[in-house]
Amino acid sequence: MSDDRVDFASMLASRLCHDLLSPVGAFANGLELLADEKDPEMRARCIELLEQSARTSANKLKFFRLAFGSAGGFGELVPADEAKSAITGIIGDRAIDLNWMIGPDPLPKPAVKIILNLSLLLVDALVRGGRLDIGCENQGGGIEIALHVEAERIFLDADVERILAEGEGATAMTSRTAPAVLVQAVAKQNGGTVMLARETPTSLLVGAVLKGR
Repeated sequence: MSDDRVDFASMLASRLCHDLLSPVGAFANGLELLADEKDPEMRARCIELLEQSARTSANKLKFFRLAFGSAGGFGELVPADEAKSAITGIIGDRAIDLNWMIGPDPLPKPAVKIILNLSLLLVDALVRGGRLDIGCENQGGGIEIALHVEAERIFLDADVERILAEGEGATAMTSRTAPAVLVQAVAKQNGGTVMLARETPTSLLVGAVLKGR
């Protein structure tokens, strides 16, 4: 295996661990508090926090299984509702309105990986909330994917934006930019391209076109 592939795998693993550390750590802390707490109301509050942490951890694991992994259990196609559910899970209670414009037909795995990784990057960019529109359709035997965000402020990392706009070699890879690198790699593997357009200071469009097989 080349050094680049090792680095890529390491960066994805770092990103996964970083995102899981907070809810798993909160779960462990909650168990410690519960063991020492005697007050019924406080114990009920601890249990509530444990349930929230467990739910958040499960949502993130479900998301990363589809976004980074091989999505075992599915064939070449993934139910569209699975992808939508995964994205809804990572949005959680953030003030982000998801406008899902994809029909019920199952989606090819490469398209799902691109949709989920772009969603991850854009949800991170909407730190003050906003709207996320997601569309995907077959066009001339290929697949067109488009994600559009609108918000008062869009905090997309500059290196992530460069990789999406210019290619995976545009800047050094880090755990923060690894999902963008994965988007470019999946698109290239499927004869496709990635594009990004800053329409206005409060609007951003990013997507990909994949060739049909």
